[in-house]
Amino acid sequence: MTDTTTPVRPGRLIINGEAVDAASGRTFTTSNPATEAPICEVAEAGAEDVERAARAARAAFASGPWPRMRPAERQRILFRLGDLILEHGDELGRLETLDNGKPIFESRQIDVPMAANCFHYFAGWATRLAGETLPVSPAFFTYTLREPLGVVAAIIPWNFPMIMVGWKCAPALAAGNTVILKPAELTPLTAIRIGELALEAGLPPGVLNVLPGPGGVAGEALVRHPGVDKVTFTGSTAVGQRIMRLAADTVKPVTLELGGKSPNIVFADADLDAAVRGAATGIFYGKGEVCAAGSRLLVEASIHTEFVAKLVERAKKLQPADPLDPKTRLGALVSEAQMKKVLGCVENGVAEGARLVAGGRRQPVDGKGWFVQATVLDAVENRMRVAQEEIFGPVLAVIPFDGVDDAVAKGNDVLYGLAAGVWTKDVKKAHAVARRLQAGTVWVNAYNFYDAGMPFGGFKQSGFGRDLGPECLHEVTQVKSVWVNLE
Repeated sequence: MTDTTTPVRPGRLIINGEAVDAASGRTFTTSNPATEAPICEVAEAGAEDVERAARAARAAFASGPWPRMRPAERQRILFRLGDLILEHGDELGRLETLDNGKPIFESRQIDVPMAANCFHYFAGWATRLAGETLPVSPAFFTYTLREPLGVVAAIIPWNFPMIMVGWKCAPALAAGNTVILKPAELTPLTAIRIGELALEAGLPPGVLNVLPGPGGVAGEALVRHPGVDKVTFTGSTAVGQRIMRLAADTVKPVTLELGGKSPNIVFADADLDAAVRGAATGIFYGKGEVCAAGSRLLVEASIHTEFVAKLVERAKKLQPADPLDPKTRLGALVSEAQMKKVLGCVENGVAEGARLVAGGRRQPVDGKGWFVQATVLDAVENRMRVAQEEIFGPVLAVIPFDGVDDAVAKGNDVLYGLAAGVWTKDVKKAHAVARRLQAGTVWVNAYNFYDAGMPFGGFKQSGFGRDLGPECLHEVTQVKSVWVNLE
């Protein structure tokens, strides 16, 4: 496995429109999970850097041009950033694959266009955010203003770093906020590069600041900082709970998109071949390192044996391979620690009584890398840990069910409520089950589809608030009521 293309430049912080070193001078190494080799050194943001970025973002909001700019001009700049992401698609796709381990097919053909689409889509909203006139009393002219919140801290995960920049930053910027972006320590490179492209697109200094570094230091400092007006976070439920506690001290609003253990439900009347493909996509796309992964496959008992046989055949054909090969569809997990966690979950599942029917082992490529085989556990009971706890890897738990009520009950019997899938040819059944499932997104005869115009977020311990769609703009704006006395 070789990469003979241009070496990656060291990553630096972006504060107030400039690429700078950390105040401490400290750096950390970001590594390629497919080769275990270092990629480059990255400046490590600390509390002093958070202070610098917060001052810059506050100044840019309080007295800079961004919130006062004509909305059409903000629209133009954000649209230009979307264009630049597309123009630099090969570079960004390569960086994402090197840093995360996902196949270059996903990085280049899916992640790059979606990140760009976020900026294109929300650029349009810059000119459409509006208040209302409300006929309260003839004695007053009463209306509302929808205004930006101020400084938004966006803390993003390592599984979709490039896409998450678009999800979090594009709507906040379109509304006139300034942003401090903290990418995950494991995968900082595309966030830094998009931050550089944002300056090239014309974002004024301080409007988008990028602080790579450890969540326990830079992330917590952002959440605690009194100059930060809002926190939007995607990551684990445990970290989301801590963010809520820390944010309470300054009474700042938070948006949390957290873990998932999503049911992908296949009824006997489904198109089984399509459902097999959808089940595989639901768990093996993104190496299973996907919050909304269909990690619980609920299969109606009457088709269980046939369906699992087809799924196992498909899983065994999906082999880990060099992520930089355009033909690869199963890349490397993001780190050794994540690989060990995933393999440990498989062992626990077998110990609890699940039956390993595909995969379940590490499979290095050219003797290196944190690769795990596409794994299927059958005969899983919904009470088992592998059916209740988020694994975040290419591990599927197959659970049989009998009828609609049993499917819905098992589908909802989990702490999470991020997403779900329903496979059936019966239109009435599809709509009825979709209504009953406790999930923020329900796909019918499909799985893992997203668009900037469609809201995404969770129920229960999968969090609250929404990314994407018009709804997410409520998360980064506030409403002011104005009364004008006419008498």
